[in-house]
Amino acid sequence: QVQFVESGGGLVQPGGSLRLSCAASAFTFSIISMSWYRQAPGQERELVATISAGGTTNYADGVKGRFTCSRDNVKNTMYLQMNSLKPEDTAVYYCHTTSQTLRQKWSWGQGTQVTVSS
Repeated sequence: QVQFVESGGGLVQPGGSLRLSCAASAFTFSIISMSWYRQAPGQERELVATISAGGTTNYADGVKGRFTCSRDNVKNTMYLQMNSLKPEDTAVYYCHTTSQTLRQKWSWGQGTQVTVSS
């Protein structure tokens, strides 16, 4: 059964940093483009960052220069290093595949809460 387990969230002050992890299982992680998504209260889930199987990254405009996405294909794990955090980054962060087809086919994980507040 395909599974995504997000971790590393927490409460941080504005300007602080967090590193999120996403452990994936039960599929060939190394050949699949992966993404980070987030959902703030009352808002729809949005794309934050994408990393291709080969390691090419793309970011939403609001996080460019502050967030860095990486992956370890041996550990089947993806990471999101978040620096210079802002209150508007507050959300539940999820990982999943980039593919809309696979996102509809495979369940989402529980996500990890990131709260940026003084």
